[in-house]
Amino acid sequence: MAHRRVLTACIVSAATALAGAAVAVAAPTDVIVNVASPPTPFSQNKQNEPAVAIDAHEPSVVVAGANDEIDDESCAAGDPTTCPFTDGVGVSGVYFSFDGGSGWTQPTYTGLTGRDCLGPAACTAHPGPIGTLPGYAAKGLVSDGDPAVAFGPRRASDGTFSWTNGSRLYYANLTSNVSADKESATFKGFEAIAVSRTDDPRAAAADDATAWKAPVIISKQSSTTFSDKEQVWADNAESSRFFGHVYVCWASFRSNSHGNALPTPLIVARSTDGGDSWTTKQVGPATDNGINGQPDGCTVRTDSHGNVYVFGVGRRRGTDLQLMYRSTDGGAHWAGPTAVAPVTEPGVIDPVLGRPTMDGIAGARVDLAAGPSVDIANGAPSGAGATNQIVMTWADGASGLDHEQLLWTSSTTAGASWTAPAALALPTGDRPVYTAPAMSPDGTDLYVVDNAFTTPYRHDTTSARGLVGQVWHADIVAGVPSGWSSLDRSAVGDPRGTSQNGLTAEFLGDYVYAAATRDGVVGVWNDAANAADCPAIDSYRASLYTASPISPPNVLAACPATFGNSDIRGGSWADPTP
Repeated sequence: MAHRRVLTACIVSAATALAGAAVAVAAPTDVIVNVASPPTPFSQNKQNEPAVAIDAHEPSVVVAGANDEIDDESCAAGDPTTCPFTDGVGVSGVYFSFDGGSGWTQPTYTGLTGRDCLGPAACTAHPGPIGTLPGYAAKGLVSDGDPAVAFGPRRASDGTFSWTNGSRLYYANLTSNVSADKESATFKGFEAIAVSRTDDPRAAAADDATAWKAPVIISKQSSTTFSDKEQVWADNAESSRFFGHVYVCWASFRSNSHGNALPTPLIVARSTDGGDSWTTKQVGPATDNGINGQPDGCTVRTDSHGNVYVFGVGRRRGTDLQLMYRSTDGGAHWAGPTAVAPVTEPGVIDPVLGRPTMDGIAGARVDLAAGPSVDIANGAPSGAGATNQIVMTWADGASGLDHEQLLWTSSTTAGASWTAPAALALPTGDRPVYTAPAMSPDGTDLYVVDNAFTTPYRHDTTSARGLVGQVWHADIVAGVPSGWSSLDRSAVGDPRGTSQNGLTAEFLGDYVYAAATRDGVVGVWNDAANAADCPAIDSYRASLYTASPISPPNVLAACPATFGNSDIRGGSWADPTP
């Protein structure tokens, strides 16, 4: 087996020993990132699934993205027992920091909005203020979240890339059509991948929509295509042969297949001209069944030489694995997959949702808790001092429900061999759900951000539940993380106070994120500390597991004002061992 050969070329004993020591946790110093989000009403107070990027050329400039429903209608608009997304209204929130990630601002633009639809009249999207990406409605599009952000160099008129030209921010996200009429649709299919760009973050942060270029659709679409789970990366090391190239990976769900959405190939798009044009490539086969499954929850990175790595969680011969594809020619051709490590997806299938949950019945779905998150010490912005060490983290359920582990593995051989997966020792009771590593560009420091449940799986909806975010640091000694310490542990919130728009379960999205410089880290995660549990919603959710389900309540009348008020928290932390 390929994965067995990989796992035998490992550093086993040292890695396991260094990962196993418990550490004291740090007091919270994190801040809210989605600073314009209101505390009420639901669902305008709902934010989740954050991403973050640091401008390697100007590290004080940081951008974050998140699913942000600030512009959606209140539950009180129309039927007060429903809280739908407002047709035509975008949810791709964007936030800027110009002090390295310590403080944040959220711009306001103009687009299709429903934020003034506070009821009781039903809501129709109309022009007005928006707190999400601009330019989509003008193209007949809706920004649909799943945010991914990256900074790269700007391109000169002669086609070359240089940091002296300045930086370009890329924001990839899902997009749908404003119009449900196929004849008026901008593209075929259900969801496409679009990329927005700006060369002037300061103007974009100051409410200037013209600072953004028009969004570009990069996925190839058919009438049944649902493109999903994308990530973007710009080659940001001057030493690279392909410096300035940009890559986006995603899963292409290509048919309805009675809900199975098969086949689902991994797609990678590349741009060599700053995102003006894109070439797409199917990486690997398309077949998805009980024996073989294609990589999902992808992540993409480059090393200091310009080699491109794409990772995802998939299946080969009935075994779930972290899989890797690699390109040495700027994404034109790919080799793989290489099996990095075996994976056990955490959680149990919820009988109502039909999807895995970890914190209890009617809990937050965790389909991609086992998805790989990866970073590479590529020496950006110059490439100097790069070790090109690759680190991957994920949440793993091999030890059983309530005993999940935050696992990491590493490669110093360009992905040819990997260390045996080892556990980062979390505080007692923490059950990791989403994780994200960040390597300092010179490879001397490793940071890890995680969201974790702090309570065991609940078989009822009345018992309290806990959700926490945390930032970890370790020095890299001879390629191995050493001396783990906690830089931040957020206040614990109750995820029962979060919600899908359909009200039947909690919602946290699919990931957290981190990015590092030579001097520190910026991390972002999902937070429920300001989300109030609603007993009426708890009763409704519990009834769905009985033979006599009840009707959903009038949400704003029956629930505390801050029900649903999930946030993005995060911040900036200096290297504790410079």
